[in-house]
Amino acid sequence: MPQFASRGTLRTGMQVGGVRAAATRGALDAALRREQTTPARTVSKRAATPPKPQLKGKVSPRDLSIFTRQFSVMIDAGLPLVQCLDILAGQQANKDFTGVLNGVRKTVEGGATLANALREYPRVFDALYCNMVEAGEAGGILDGVLQRLSTHIEKAVKLRRAVKSALIYPSAVMLIAGGVITLLLWKVVPIFATLFAGLEVALPLPTRIVIGLSDAVASFAVPAIVLFGLAGFGLRLFYRTPQGRFAIDRLILKLPLVGNLLRKISVGMFTRTLGTLISSGVPMLEAMDITARTSGNAVIERAILRVRRAIETGRTIVDPLRETGVFPNLVVQMIGVGEQTGNLDAMLQKIADFYEDEVDVAVADLLTAMEPLIILFLGVVVGGVVISMYLPLFSLIGKLAG
Repeated sequence: MPQFASRGTLRTGMQVGGVRAAATRGALDAALRREQTTPARTVSKRAATPPKPQLKGKVSPRDLSIFTRQFSVMIDAGLPLVQCLDILAGQQANKDFTGVLNGVRKTVEGGATLANALREYPRVFDALYCNMVEAGEAGGILDGVLQRLSTHIEKAVKLRRAVKSALIYPSAVMLIAGGVITLLLWKVVPIFATLFAGLEVALPLPTRIVIGLSDAVASFAVPAIVLFGLAGFGLRLFYRTPQGRFAIDRLILKLPLVGNLLRKISVGMFTRTLGTLISSGVPMLEAMDITARTSGNAVIERAILRVRRAIETGRTIVDPLRETGVFPNLVVQMIGVGEQTGNLDAMLQKIADFYEDEVDVAVADLLTAMEPLIILFLGVVVGGVVISMYLPLFSLIGKLAG
């Protein structure tokens, strides 16, 4: 029965108050009048809910994958849901994850479904995870759904590693190269410039260009750093807008080499996620919504939502996919075959496996192609700076020898 905090005045004029249970606020007022108390204020009093744990750190996909697989094994063995959560919470090395699982357990003990309990922690359990668990609970196949979820998370981690492998190495090399070149122009070149000024020798064009760059670095280094910082901050704010995110993601997909790789990764994630959701019993339209939100690219997301709207009007999935112009013909054709044979979920998983292999090959090819380009760039730039500084010395030595 609801509880109310009430205040009133007795016939003697004394003020009284407290918390009482009643069916409604009106029923409480009537009870107070029968007790010869004039109600002054009645406010519903809700039971205090325990605060959710604040995540100070982060639950890694690896931790989530291991938890999901262990959870699946326990459910399959017939252990009660609350006991599974209690055991798994005690086994976590990540204290944040322990707090989350204890919170989920308490919510389930209070009568909520597992899916609704997980939804209270969206930073750990995303929409895909919660909807698949909900479908598993409804169909009585929670253990199988958790196995699919664990596999899906592992595959997604593999794709993210592919992105890091493709981008971190060249980015790190270019960053180090930029630091070395800046150090040469800032500290080394001015020493040579002072030496040449004292010798009063004619400087060749490459040397004059390098000295000019050195003077620019010395004069405008701080304003340039501030300008780049403001530009980066502005770009980040622009990317947070729907138009900015779409424009930047579309530009990324058009980049040479990297754009093709990222497109393959997005297609692989799309087919893997959609196939996992459909095989777990999530309705098609809801699965398309979740897949769009977890695609990671605004262009892919908009294309998936366009396909979803077409399916909602009664069309098949194949023609809308082809009309978007985003997905390769091979993917569209294979999805069409899967839809016609009634094995769409299995076909989507096969496409995802195929594209994961394609991503591995593309990453290896990209790194192989970029290594000589990076070496050539470093040789030309760093070597050019060094040689330009020695050209006047060669000229001076030639004059002295003559």
